[in-house]
Amino acid sequence: MAFTPKDIVSLSQARANLSELIDEVREGVDKIITKNGESSVALISTEKLEHYYRAERARIHMQLLEDARAGLADVKAGRTTDAREALARIRARLRAKREEGGPSDDE
Repeated sequence: MAFTPKDIVSLSQARANLSELIDEVREGVDKIITKNGESSVALISTEKLEHYYRAERARIHMQLLEDARAGLADVKAGRTTDAREALARIRARLRAKREEGGPSDDE
């Protein structure tokens, strides 16, 4: 989506004209609010925000389904590891890193 100069508003202008900006956003015009001359935040309608949240949830669900499909394919192909053995290797690796004085994976 392309923004026009009219869609870019400084923070001081936004403070002074917030009610008008809200009306424009409700009519479908997104606004970019700048702070110190740099893009800082976007002012969008609550309907559009909810749409973005739904789309993100759908993307996450699709990724989970893909991960499950890949996991099932790994099991079918015999690419499995005993969970206790895998956890033991991870713990050993973390212990070794701590003993060396380096940061561990969980930090």
